[in-house]
Amino acid sequence: MDLSNITKVFSESVIREMTRIANEHPGCINLAQGFPDFSAPESIKNAAIEAIRADINQYAITWGSVSLRNAIAEKITEYNKLKFVDPAKNITVTCGSTEAMLSSMKAIINPGDEVIIFEPFYENYGPDCLLSGATPRYIMLNPPDWKFEFDELEQLFNERTKAIIINTPNNPTGKVFNQKELKFIADLCLTYDCIAITDEIYEHILFDDHKHISIASLSDMENNSITINSISKTYSLTGWRVGWAVASEKITNELKKVHDFLTVGAPAPLQDAAAFALSLGDDYYKWLGDFYQHARDKLFNALKQTSLNPIKPDGAYYIITNCEDYMDQYCLQDSTDLAIHLVKNIGIATVPGSSFYADPKSGQYQTRFCFCKKEETLQSATQCLNKIRHK
Repeated sequence: MDLSNITKVFSESVIREMTRIANEHPGCINLAQGFPDFSAPESIKNAAIEAIRADINQYAITWGSVSLRNAIAEKITEYNKLKFVDPAKNITVTCGSTEAMLSSMKAIINPGDEVIIFEPFYENYGPDCLLSGATPRYIMLNPPDWKFEFDELEQLFNERTKAIIINTPNNPTGKVFNQKELKFIADLCLTYDCIAITDEIYEHILFDDHKHISIASLSDMENNSITINSISKTYSLTGWRVGWAVASEKITNELKKVHDFLTVGAPAPLQDAAAFALSLGDDYYKWLGDFYQHARDKLFNALKQTSLNPIKPDGAYYIITNCEDYMDQYCLQDSTDLAIHLVKNIGIATVPGSSFYADPKSGQYQTRFCFCKKEETLQSATQCLNKIRHK
């Protein structure tokens, strides 16, 4: 029996696999998968409990409850500076940003279309392209500052280019795309009439005075953008699976149809609680930024004392390390060998760098640490890393 040819060309998630491997080794500290090991805000949890008790337990409107769409519209207008957002015409609430990305791509892609992806990339983007029928085209973000070559990007655009995926702040690098870069990308999108799909899930996790800019806020990008986000990272609720996509009415009309037949709708009581979360004031976001700045600095400084060569991120909650010297020391062949070695010998789970590139060899000396962890966890990780301090 022949099964899908599409699913034969990609594997299951390496990130989630590393969590399973970590769980098989008692005492291993999971710095692989990007989920917090601390509690979500009590006020948001209480809002969910109250929604359940109030019997908000049946289907919400397919593309999102009125309360949540209103909250998204208010926040994205104020924080992201989007001027065109109508809760009824421009917002689709989805089962997390993962579904928002795939639904968006299936809503716009036709056979023969191409999608440009910056690499290293979050591992879902390549399979999302294939599942939606697009051909992915890749452009490198070059360490240590993770810049891309403008000329190289321009050469990738052609009449078949339907979309470009931008993740800012970026997973796994922590790159925050700046105004000049986004303006250059926007101009190419307008020239070739293609769509910038932006995954902005880490928009509030920024360091060293970096600022988040939504490409959809730039001039004339209303009809050539899809802005994706969720409550997962900002509010430490990765298991709730409530996300959204914001786009022009034309794109949203198609996106709603795909979403309807993929998942019907996101969890109704959690949508009510998400609406409450989006109403939190500036004090919460200040606390969040300070918390993650401290966590980044603690893990980065611990890694700096080793031969793992960390690259300091500007946003999100991951650190990429270049481990070629360390791997040579232990005769490790690639980043998968390295990740398994770190689990078994150091007691820390990471994500092999090869999973973030179209050609695994591009990431063969890299591994990704996450620092969305409480102080005690990072302190334990520091103690583990002491095993490989510089001689």
